Amino acid sequence: MSETAKKKTPLYEEHVRLGAKIVPFGGWLMPVQYTGILEEHQTVRNNVGIFDISHMGQLIVGNLAAAGWLNTMLTNNIDKLEVGQGQYTFLLNERGGIIDDLIVYRIGEQKFLLVVNAARTDEDFAWLNRHLPAVEAVAAATAREIRIDNRSADFGGVAIQGPRVAELFHALFGEDIDLPPRNHIIKLGFAGTNVSVARTGYTGEDGVEVFFRAQDAAEFWNAALDKGKPFGIKPCGLGARDTLRLEVCYPLNGSDFSPERNPIEAGLGFFVDLTKPNFVGRKALVKTKENGSAEKLAAFRMEGKGPPPRPHYSIFRNGERIGEVTSGTLSPSLNYGIGMAYVSAPHAKIGTRIDIEIRGQKFPAIIEKKPLYKKS
Repeated sequence: MSETAKKKTPLYEEHVRLGAKIVPFGGWLMPVQYTGILEEHQTVRNNVGIFDISHMGQLIVGNLAAAGWLNTMLTNNIDKLEVGQGQYTFLLNERGGIIDDLIVYRIGEQKFLLVVNAARTDEDFAWLNRHLPAVEAVAAATAREIRIDNRSADFGGVAIQGPRVAELFHALFGEDIDLPPRNHIIKLGFAGTNVSVARTGYTGEDGVEVFFRAQDAAEFWNAALDKGKPFGIKPCGLGARDTLRLEVCYPLNGSDFSPERNPIEAGLGFFVDLTKPNFVGRKALVKTKENGSAEKLAAFRMEGKGPPPRPHYSIFRNGERIGEVTSGTLSPSLNYGIGMAYVSAPHAKIGTRIDIEIRGQKFPAIIEKKPLYKKS
C-alpha cells in the first residue's frame, strides 16, 4: 500500500475496535463494512445509521471579496445563499470538466465552508489558490482580501442518516433544539464545545452531517451510538454508502464524474447558473447547452436474473456499442441490478432497452427515470 493510502481519520481506532473491515479509499483507510453491507443499508432505509466522513476535505474561504471571487470559481450562484445556507455546486476546469462536486455553506457574510471530496482536497485547494486575483501594485489590497484555509486535518465529521434522525438529533442536542432546515447549517453546543450541524446527506434519506474538532471525534461518535440505541442505530461503512447513493442516483466523483465530463452531460445543469456572466468553464457549458451533449449520464435497471453490473462494462443496443457503465450494484432495496452509465444521447431516453456485456455475455436492461428508488 502506498504512503498516500495510509491516512487515518480521527475515528480510525473506533472502527478497528468495532471490528470494521478496513480498505484504502481516496488515500484514506476507511471502513467498508461492519456487520455487512445489506444490514447497514437497510438500517439507514428503516432506522438510522452513522458514517465516518472525516476523510472529506474542509476548506474555509473568507475575507472581504470572498463571495464575488468564489462566484467566478463555482457553477451555482453564491449570491442566492443567506448566512447559514448551503448549496450543491461544481468546481470546473476551463473545458467545463468536473474537477470536483462539493457543498458550499455560507457561514458568514464573507466566509464560506467548502466540503469537498477526500481524493480531491489537495487538488481543489491548489486550484483555488492558483486562481486567486493576481497581486499587482494596484490590486494588492484586493488580493489580500481573500484567504483559503485547508482545515481538513483539524476537523472530523459524521453523517447520520435515516428516518429516525430527528429522534437521535433531539437525544443528542435537546428536545427544545430545532433541526436545521434542509441545506442549512447551524452551530450547536455539545459536551463543552461547538459542533456544526448541516441538514444534508448522500443516501436519499433525511439526515444531518456533523463537523467537529478532530480531538472531539471519538466522544461524539460514541455519544451518537449510545443515544441512538433506542432507534436501532448502526455504524455503517463505504459499501452501504455506495448502494444507498446509487439507488437515488447521486453521482460519485471519480466514477460518474471526471475532468472530461461536464455537469450538463451528467444531467445536473440545475446546479449551473449560466445567467452568471463569468465563471471558470462557463463558455464550454454554454456551447454544450447550445449543441446538446453527445452522451448523457442515464440510470438503468437490469431485467431478469443475472450478475450485478459493474463500472466499465460495455452497453449495447441492437448490437452497437452505445456506452459504458460508470457505477453499478445489486440494489438491496429493489433486489435487482441497477446502475448509471454514459450512453449516446439518442439512446438515453427513458424506456430504451439496452444490453450490458458482463464477462462476454449480454444481459438485458432498461433506461429508467432517476431516482431508481423512491420512498413509498
